[in-house]
Amino acid sequence: MDIQNVKQRFGIIGYSNLLDQALKSAVQVAQTDLSVLITGESGVGKESFSKIIHSLSARKHNHFIAINCGAIPESTINSELFGHTKGAFTGAQGDRKGYFETVNGGTIFLDEIGEMPLETQTFLLRVLEQGEFVKVGSSVVEKTDVRVVAATNVNLMDKIKQGKFREDLYYRLSTVLIDVPPLRKRGDDVLLLFRKFTTEFAEQYKTTNVRLDEQAQDVLKTYAWPGNIRELRNIAKRVALFSEEKFVTATDLAHYLPQDRSDFLPVSAGNYNSNSTENPYGAGFYEREIIFKFLYEMKKDLSDVKALISELASTNNLQMPGSINFESVNTTISNTFTADKNEHVVPSQPLIINSQDIKNNLGKTQLLSDIEEIEETLSMDEMERELIEKALKKNKGKRKEAAKELGISERTLYRKIKLYDLED
Repeated sequence: MDIQNVKQRFGIIGYSNLLDQALKSAVQVAQTDLSVLITGESGVGKESFSKIIHSLSARKHNHFIAINCGAIPESTINSELFGHTKGAFTGAQGDRKGYFETVNGGTIFLDEIGEMPLETQTFLLRVLEQGEFVKVGSSVVEKTDVRVVAATNVNLMDKIKQGKFREDLYYRLSTVLIDVPPLRKRGDDVLLLFRKFTTEFAEQYKTTNVRLDEQAQDVLKTYAWPGNIRELRNIAKRVALFSEEKFVTATDLAHYLPQDRSDFLPVSAGNYNSNSTENPYGAGFYEREIIFKFLYEMKKDLSDVKALISELASTNNLQMPGSINFESVNTTISNTFTADKNEHVVPSQPLIINSQDIKNNLGKTQLLSDIEEIEETLSMDEMERELIEKALKKNKGKRKEAAKELGISERTLYRKIKLYDLED
């Protein structure tokens, strides 16, 4: 079946190559009975792919059931999947059929397979290899013909190294591996999805549909979307319901994003750590805007220094040293901020102005003693600390105003104040 027809049939929105590759794999494997492992971050739509596989398979007229392995208690998951006999455990007042019996001939989607207990993994492996299972409390081997499609948002190889997932089960499940791309890697698809969601909500709640200006569109495309399509849908609903202006700007859109995630600097996919629980955006995400603001100030200060030295040289009939190329430094800083917005832009080294060179070239005059020297080594931490101090001083210690001035959340500012020991 043609990929575009699949998209229309199942309501898939998007044109990214990564999405098309995943859909192509799903269509190709659907006609077989092979086990499939779907990987991808939370919220990317892994269950939708499992339904596509079932609907295009020879089992499409039989049952399909989706089970979240992480939502079933470890004490009852074997009973849920394979059934139990009367008296098998306290509360088992009668025989019960498990999913592998009731869905015989159909497809079972096992979401969050990485959360499945090791004991249950052993039973599942037997089903995959021999099509057999045993109910809890029974010794009778029963047969089943069920196709298993599993999904995970964690790295199962890491689980294997930790002894929390069977290696043989992994290779049995991953006969075919389909990776569903995160939203941040799908380019303009985020705009198409946002338009789809806001249109649906506008029709549902009888409101006027909203539109985004160019800057707001850039915000959507550069935001990291840790919650992927699920998060985008929730934000689209809030914008459609509560936006007072139907032409939404980037500033308007900022109010609908989580406060501690509201800086819209581009995120590098390579540096993104989807498994990090402490910081879902990777190290330094919350500090980037502070560093960028500091560099803007440095550019301004550098221009002031240039003007001062030029004035001194002109007044005292001095020759400007050729080795000091202020325009080159200014251009370098400017290029830092006009780089491709899809790249994660963080200066690889601190800006260094070698004051000794200035002394050597202008050593005949004492006027340089009036010029404050800029330290040759200036770390990112020092830059950040200085900018925070300036913001606090400017706003007379009012942290809320200082956070607004810096363009970060109050929570992040409080953490930085404590880190740099800037308490009053």
